Amino acid sequence: MGASERVWRPAWPCPVLAVLATHRRGPGDPTFRFGDDGAIWRGIGTPQGPASLRLVSRPDAGEVHATAWGSGAEWALDSLPRMLGADDDPSGFVPPEPLADAWRRHRHWRLGATGLVMEALLPAILEQKVTGQEAFAGFRRLVHRFGERAPGPPSDAEPPVRLWVQPPAEALRRVPSWEWLRCHVDGARSRPVQHAARVAASLERAGAEPPEVFDRRLRSLPGIGVWTSAEVRSRALGDADSVSFGDYHVAANVTYVLTGEVGDDAQMAELLAPYAGHRHRVQRLVELAGLQRPRRGPRMAPRRHLPAR
Repeated sequence: MGASERVWRPAWPCPVLAVLATHRRGPGDPTFRFGDDGAIWRGIGTPQGPASLRLVSRPDAGEVHATAWGSGAEWALDSLPRMLGADDDPSGFVPPEPLADAWRRHRHWRLGATGLVMEALLPAILEQKVTGQEAFAGFRRLVHRFGERAPGPPSDAEPPVRLWVQPPAEALRRVPSWEWLRCHVDGARSRPVQHAARVAASLERAGAEPPEVFDRRLRSLPGIGVWTSAEVRSRALGDADSVSFGDYHVAANVTYVLTGEVGDDAQMAELLAPYAGHRHRVQRLVELAGLQRPRRGPRMAPRRHLPAR
């Protein structure tokens, strides 16, 4: 199958990498790669089938050049503006004073939305209650064992990037318990994934509902709480009010940046209340600016007792 192409001219200087970076699950993410020419590659499981999406930003011309391959190519290209934040509306957002400079530097950032619930939900569940190192490693193993190679340009030579697509819901439903353990994913995370995979079609439809409705439906599933829902809503739905309560770092970093003191979820909720409708923007600005509280205590250590190959 040949390539499909699109040139998109956003109405603002779209920082493509800053928008898409939230979808990258660690430096070894097999579904998110960088080409030697600076292009961004994503392997996407669309409703029409797998797709490879190659993006090249040309800010001097105000253009984003996209090329896609696979049965889901047209869907990926049609979804490009929303994916890069065209539906996001930051009007009315005035950042807290400690983040005023960060907002000036990142004023063109927008919150994108993929419209793909399971794509966001699988890695979010794998990241529950473990270190990023452990979660990213489990995600890589799962994709390599049960995902598929992304479609790409036909060539006898090695493809420009080794790109993969996440396993679809039907594949996740069939993964036996011992294979989850080989991927370094314990039952507390594999069971919620498989529960979600069984109702994946309903979850994808629920993604078209308002964020508060989707939140209730998603959290009705066993093993899925407020943190996981917020992670999915921000990436799949583009919910600018989603806040990652329950995160090991977010509350401490946000409260420290805003007050100079490390606080908890309750204190973060109080501090973010005046920014209702835009609370995720505050959280993301802290992340984009690389701001965090001083690290003095020991880091959360990855677990070593699970088998892995």
